[in-house]
Amino acid sequence: MPADGDLAEAASVLRSGGLVAFPTETVYGLGANALDARAAARIFEAKARPGFDPLITHLADVADLVPLVGPVPPAVAALAARFWPGPLTLIVDRPAAIPPIVTSGLATMAVRVPEHEHARRLIAAAGVPVAAPSANRFGQLSPTRAEHVVRGLGAAVDVVLDGGPSRCGIESTIVDARGARPVVLRLGALPVEELAKVTGPVTVRPGSSGQPVAPGTLAAHYAPRTPLRLLAAGGPAVGGAKAMPAGLRRGYLAFRDRPAGGWAAVELLSAAGDLTEAAARLFDALHRLDAAGVAEIVAEPVPETGLGRAVNDRLRRAAATWHPAG
Repeated sequence: MPADGDLAEAASVLRSGGLVAFPTETVYGLGANALDARAAARIFEAKARPGFDPLITHLADVADLVPLVGPVPPAVAALAARFWPGPLTLIVDRPAAIPPIVTSGLATMAVRVPEHEHARRLIAAAGVPVAAPSANRFGQLSPTRAEHVVRGLGAAVDVVLDGGPSRCGIESTIVDARGARPVVLRLGALPVEELAKVTGPVTVRPGSSGQPVAPGTLAAHYAPRTPLRLLAAGGPAVGGAKAMPAGLRRGYLAFRDRPAGGWAAVELLSAAGDLTEAAARLFDALHRLDAAGVAEIVAEPVPETGLGRAVNDRLRRAAATWHPAG
């Protein structure tokens, strides 16, 4: 875990316009001073991220929201009070202090308070809000360990803080609660069912046509370098090595049961069938399959309920990268 001196150094790097990869409860973030347009531009450069995809601004404490953005709608305030710190990102109006590059020119801003102690201590020590998408190359697997960051971004990052594996393992849920009915723009580590307990019915609209209004909503995203094929829910099981062309090595991502046959590599998300464990293991398992030297990864969906909806969302976007519709 980062020592106080490491956090102080990283905070100094942020204040001076540098990039710091840091742990959160969801995935590792690639942070820069959100008040510094040039620093934010370095994020886009390091990730090879298109300028139309907005960033999330991270705060150290719930009390920091209103001083930065001004008064917020009642539903936004209620969700922040209930779920922050935590894996929830809220859409608010962009304040003048945040340069347009952080929001990709949008009049709105995505903001959250992470739960991870070291993330909040880093932001507090830096004394500035921190813009931070996931610390990986754009469109690729999100990092849930420091070594994923180092392997993916290398020298593009000034400091990497190692806080151990991410607890949630998938990104935050993004919600626009400024209107009459909250809209989930990205499924994530906070289940929709939990949101509804606070706000009442919510609309789920994960996906973007045209410029994204929130990060992580493109149809093709979160993909390993190895082509990934997602099985249909309730479809027939895929055969083992005997059903494959000779010499073709394939990996298999299973929910709870090991598949039959001689797969070159197999990862189980949860032998107990626990969706929280499956979500926490998803990207880590895909990183291992991606490094296994297989020609294709075959993935089976998990039950479409609770956190399973977010896991399947990530798998669908990963598969769309390699097997686009049409």
